[in-house]
Amino acid sequence: MLETAFSCFVVYKPYGYLSQFKSNDSKQQSKRFLGELYDFPEGIMSIGRLDEKSEGLLLLTTDGKMSDYINSQKVDKEYYALVDGDITDEAIEKLSAGVEIGFDGKKYTTKPCKVFKLNATPNLPERSKKIRDARHGPTTWLSITLNEGKFRQVRKMTSAVGFPTLRLVRVRVGSIHLNSMQVGDVVKVEHFNV
Repeated sequence: MLETAFSCFVVYKPYGYLSQFKSNDSKQQSKRFLGELYDFPEGIMSIGRLDEKSEGLLLLTTDGKMSDYINSQKVDKEYYALVDGDITDEAIEKLSAGVEIGFDGKKYTTKPCKVFKLNATPNLPERSKKIRDARHGPTTWLSITLNEGKFRQVRKMTSAVGFPTLRLVRVRVGSIHLNSMQVGDVVKVEHFNV
């Protein structure tokens, strides 16, 4: 029996792109899709999603089992979030312990996660759309590591504690890091070591 070869890609999803390849929704025809970045094989899917305004590490595969495993709560996902304001220790403790957010019209309490302030601005490529600058008040970079991924979860969490997210970049999935990838980079890999 022949072993099926699966395709795996590591992508730096740009700001303003949807985590899909096309849409039949007439409202989304003017949107930008991952297929603009590379000629991906048939049957490719993104493992988890990043919303249109989020950027960073996105894994793509044709292997449904691998996708299910990485989407499971066994694999950590780390985000760098630039939040509006000088975040308090109390707000960080609340985020870490779990906060109540709205999800599918219901209240949902997030699972405990790892949150801390970054001591320096992370070395990330500049975003295509300008983020407001320091003249509008202080901002704080946070590292947030979770193993669940509800729709717009990190944004909802930081808003719930009074510090809305201005920029959100996924920097790690399991042991796969963004490292020095640049916006729009697509790297084909043999398999994922998560």
